[in-house]
Formats: sequence, structure tokens, C-alpha cells
Amino acid sequence: MILYDTKFLQLKSTKAKNGHDWFYAHRPNANDGVVILPIINNEKILFLIEERPPLIAEHKAHYSVGCPAGLVGDERIGESIEDAIKAELLEEAGLAANKIEIKTKKAASSPGCVTEVFHIAFAYIDNYKIVSEPISDGGIITDRVLVDIKNVYKWLKDRENEGMAISCQTLAALFYLFEDI
Repeated sequence: MILYDTKFLQLKSTKAKNGHDWFYAHRPNANDGVVILPIINNEKILFLIEERPPLIAEHKAHYSVGCPAGLVGDERIGESIEDAIKAELLEEAGLAANKIEIKTKKAASSPGCVTEVFHIAFAYIDNYKIVSEPISDGGIITDRVLVDIKNVYKWLKDRENEGMAISCQTLAALFYLFEDI
């Protein structure tokens, strides 16, 4: 049942197994999401520093660390997963990938609260060259930072110690990056 409806988000309810009402958020304008881990020359990762209004409003963190990400089909009707990956990488990072590898298709960041699932992909970029001026996504993206793969863990811990939140989708992408180590 839809309790509240906007163009980009719905609040819905359903019955849980025990018969109690369960409330959750749903994105009516997109089927899936994509999260892209840009890997530059197999040596560096590009992270985004973002100001996310919900985190700020609830005094959780002023900044968060994320990766280029977005919804599939929310602005481009009939968009494929691969097209969304390329578009979001170009929009948010200004980069074009030499190779894209989808690592998982059903990553859920908060499955008890939201219905969206993400495709996590690696974007291998041989030459770090901005091919299109990246957007700030309405002022959300405040910085782009290249981090040496060998220093990712320490860099993220340092950001967390500074009070930044770390996106679960970003951590999931890094899990796939480091799964063979």
C-alpha cells in the first residue's frame, strides 16, 4: 500500500510474516541502481566526497565518502545497466572506462528499509583524463579524491575518524576489489 507518493520516493507498507505492518521506502522512477568503483591504472581508486542532506539533517555526518552511483532509467527511459554505469561515471567523475566489469547485481544497502538494489561495477580506466566536466549533482559532490589502492583502508579510517560517513555501497565495492587478497 502506498502511504506517501512523490516523483522520486514512495513510503509504502506491507504485512510482515507475523502480520504486523512493515514500512519501507521505494523509488517508483527506477528499477535498479548502479555503483561504480573507478580503478585508475590498476593503482588508484577515485572516491567522491559528498554532502548528503539526510545525514546532515539527522546530525549523523556532514560529509560522506562514496563512489559514482545512480539510478537506472530514472532520467533515461529504457536505459540498460551498462548504459547507466557509463552515464553515471561520465556525469559524476567525468571519466570514460576502458573496461567495465559487473561484480554483483543484488547489493542491498538497507533491505529492511528500502527496496533498491544495486549493481556494483568496476570501471577500469587506463588513463586518468577528464573527458567531460563532472557535475556536482546539485551541490552534493564536493570533491573527488584519488587514493592509492594500497592506502585505501587507512584513508577511509582517517575519513571516518574525521567524522565522515562511509557509504555501504562503497564498502561493498571494495569487498569485491579485495576479495582475492
